[in-house]
Amino acid sequence: MSLLSKRQPPDTNGCIQQITPENAEWRYVGFAVYQLSRGQRLTLESGDKELCLVLVAGLASVKTRHAEFSGIGKRLSPFERTPPWSVYVPAAESVEVVADSDLELAVCSAPSTGGGLPVRLIAPDDVGVERRGKGRNKRLVHNILPDSQPADSLLVVEVYTDEGDSSSYPSHKHDKHDSADETYLEETYYHRFDPPQGFAMQRVYTDDRSLDECMAPYNQDVVRVPRGYHPVATLAGYNNYYLNVMAGPVRLWKFTWEKDHAWINSADYPRQS
Repeated sequence: MSLLSKRQPPDTNGCIQQITPENAEWRYVGFAVYQLSRGQRLTLESGDKELCLVLVAGLASVKTRHAEFSGIGKRLSPFERTPPWSVYVPAAESVEVVADSDLELAVCSAPSTGGGLPVRLIAPDDVGVERRGKGRNKRLVHNILPDSQPADSLLVVEVYTDEGDSSSYPSHKHDKHDSADETYLEETYYHRFDPPQGFAMQRVYTDDRSLDECMAPYNQDVVRVPRGYHPVATLAGYNNYYLNVMAGPVRLWKFTWEKDHAWINSADYPRQS
C-alpha cells in the first residue's frame, strides 16, 4: 500500500482527504480535509475520538452542544504565514461548521482517553511560533496543539519550508514502544504549495530498509508515516506548507535522529566553502 494519499474531488460534504485508522492500517491518527463553499454547512460527530478543527484557509462559525464560536478565522491562505484559528472538540460531541467564506478545513482526530476536557477555541495568540534549523535546513513552525497543552492523544503542528530547503530533517523517527528515547507516534503530512502546481520530495524509511518509500506529494496530498524517518525536501520555485497530525499511546513528542545525518545539527553545518 502506498503511503501517499492523493487529493480527491470533493464529495457531497466537500471532503477531499479521508485518512482513518482502518484505511491507514494503524491505530491512532485520523485526518480529513473539507473544501466548503461560503454558506455550506458541515456536521460532525466526535464519537469516541477527540478532534482538532484547523481553519487552514477561510472563515467559519463553529457550534457544539456546549460552546459556540462565531466568525472565527482571518487568513484566506496558509501562505499568509499567520497562525490559524482552531477548535478543540472532546469525545461525545456534535459539531456544526458553517463556512463564512470559502473554507479549507482540516479535521484531526485521535482516540479519546475520556479526560473530560472542554471544547475550547485555539486562537492565533495561543499558538506557539518558532523558527528551527539553519543553513538550507530551516522552517517556520506553528505549534497548534503541542504536548504542553491539554488533549488526550492529539498533537497538531504546521510547518513552512522555503523553496530549496529541507525540513523534518536531519532524519528523525518516533516509532518505538516502551523506549526511554522515543515515543510511538503515527503521523500525517498534509501538503500545500505556493504556487499550487508545485511538489516536494518526501522519503519514509527505516534503518533496515524494510520500509523505504520516496514520494512526490502535490498540492493537498497527504503522506502517511506509520514508522521510520520522514524528511521533506522542497524544490526551487515552490514554498511548502504542511499540517502534521501525530498520536499514539503516550502523548509526548520524543524522537531520535538518524546517526548518519545528525551532524547537520552541529557547528560543522553549514559547511564553509
